Amino acid sequence: MIAAKDARELYEELKERLQDVVPPFELALKADLAWEINRLKQERGAVILGHNYMEPALYHSVCDHVGDSLELSRVAAATEGDPIIFCGVRFMAETAKILNPDRTVLLPSAKGGCSLASSITAADVRRLRQQYPGAPVVTYINTYAEVKAESDICVTSGNAARIVAQLDADTIIFLPDEYLARNVARETGKRVILPATGPVTGARADAAAADGVEMTVVGWRGRCEVHDQFTVEDVERVREQFPDVYVLAHPECPPEVVQASDFSGSTSAMIRKVKESDQVRYLLLTECSMADNIVAEAPEKQMVRLCSVRCPHMNEITLQEVHASLVQNRYIVDVPEPTRSRARKAIERMLEMA
Repeated sequence: MIAAKDARELYEELKERLQDVVPPFELALKADLAWEINRLKQERGAVILGHNYMEPALYHSVCDHVGDSLELSRVAAATEGDPIIFCGVRFMAETAKILNPDRTVLLPSAKGGCSLASSITAADVRRLRQQYPGAPVVTYINTYAEVKAESDICVTSGNAARIVAQLDADTIIFLPDEYLARNVARETGKRVILPATGPVTGARADAAAADGVEMTVVGWRGRCEVHDQFTVEDVERVREQFPDVYVLAHPECPPEVVQASDFSGSTSAMIRKVKESDQVRYLLLTECSMADNIVAEAPEKQMVRLCSVRCPHMNEITLQEVHASLVQNRYIVDVPEPTRSRARKAIERMLEMA
């Protein structure tokens, strides 16, 4: 977060950092609001956590901590701020509440949905356990609290393969992301059980089987509506135009897209890779506002601006909504017992193994 003496100074610093990303007239409006948010935050003793997908003006002006799901989970477990303002989606805010039951957690969005989190229910998990007794349930952190409560351990995109490889089991139940499950199965050699919709036949079934994934009918397949849009053709067209481009893909992308890329990792791993690499030109296959945030922090890097895929849920988080959260104490996120305590065990096991 930029430390500025007044709104004008904040505007000047944001303009210098975001001049190639956000128009000055827009920054002028947002700087005033960001300054007021920082004043209220200090007055209330609040802490603001921001996911890497936040829009640049918000990301660089009011967030005390930024990162991916794992990093923000660790911060949420250790923070002393109250309230916790979570600039992300609902399952992330729930995770903060699970780890901080005595603190107020606010989500600056009335919905804060997620296509992955909505793709699986607690009842689905229980049915899978009945079908495959003894198989550990590994749940992506992009799920709601009641699903985490039915799980043995949570994972993130950055640590999924590493944690799965440590489990003393040849067969695991991996929920709910089809593509992440296939990428993890291919990397670890484990037999992965994944929920699917209806009979699984044809090319999709063949591709899953080749990756070591068995699909079974319990709910519907989970896919991120952002990462599902990237294709191998996208990568090929960019390479034709920019032969020297270095392509980074999120593990929620289809396995064939991950294989066509040069690097795959969590959002924070992608950011580190860009900053530390000597490559000249980059393409990020993930939520596209993140590329803007990297450009602001590493202007010497050349980002290929051929991506316009935004997460509609992350895009609900605005400076106006953050301000309203602080002023009106909205929207309070709660996780009732015993769901919270059971979900916490799965998260804490992840934090220990990661």
